[in-house]
Amino acid sequence: MIFDDWKEKSKDASISPSLFWEYNLSNFDWDYMRTLVVGRVIERGRPDDFYAAIRLYGGLESFRKIIKDVPELSDIDMAFVCLYFDLKKEELRCYTRKQLREKLLNS
Repeated sequence: MIFDDWKEKSKDASISPSLFWEYNLSNFDWDYMRTLVVGRVIERGRPDDFYAAIRLYGGLESFRKIIKDVPELSDIDMAFVCLYFDLKKEELRCYTRKQLREKLLNS
């Protein structure tokens, strides 16, 4: 996978504060807000943001688990995480929510 080298590349990486412009980061709860953080990194992050988030959340497997819980992603972002993190779209909360919304709207 593309992020297998996260341990080496994350040493000096940090998450861009601009991804969270509307929050006061001096008292930001990075653990409680983990699905928001991972969602923002997926949507707007640069490679350094990915490496830093993977390190922050304890490695690639933990990061993959958080991805599964992100409530909303675009179709392109869903395709990206499925490809680069070896996930199936059916594993993603955002995909199942989208399917349920479409089913409800079409009934």
